Amino acid sequence: SGIVLVAINPYEQLPIYEQDVIYAYSGQNMGDMDPHIFAVAEEAYKQMARDEKNQSIIVSGESGAGKTVSAKYAMRFFATVGGSASETNIEAKVLASSPIMEAIGNAKTTRNDNSSRFGKYIQIGFDKRYHIIGANMRTYLLEKSRVVFQAEDERNYHIFYQLCASSSLPEFKDLGLSKCWHSPVVRS
Repeated sequence: SGIVLVAINPYEQLPIYEQDVIYAYSGQNMGDMDPHIFAVAEEAYKQMARDEKNQSIIVSGESGAGKTVSAKYAMRFFATVGGSASETNIEAKVLASSPIMEAIGNAKTTRNDNSSRFGKYIQIGFDKRYHIIGANMRTYLLEKSRVVFQAEDERNYHIFYQLCASSSLPEFKDLGLSKCWHSPVVRS
């Protein structure tokens, strides 16, 4: 294990993830700046370029801790310092799949209205100039039990509610679902 960063979710937008902050951390040595997700990303980026070896950043924490947001900030950092942010907007393309993934794998829990109920492994590919050229996202450990059971004050996966809410739309017919199931019970 290498560097460990402990971050706290403030549950509000703060100006510490803006473009100018990315540029402030870019090229800096670990420890020269305050602890930040951008400092961890910069260290991984530098080691990848220097040693020409794969690097991993593990983002872990409890439900609602901000893991997904931290991963998005790291990808934004890589896209910006690698020059890909303005060229192909790879970050936007990678993150564009997020709403689909969230609909299928996120649910309301007692701690978080949009809690991911699966782990994500995001692999970012770089070219010889260290520009992002693509990414793969894999999921694992999906809570299958949630399909048939939900705890008090929690909700099933969002996709079931979205399908039922859209069952009257013309596009729904093309999905091959003859009719919507009974609306899921939402506990208040």
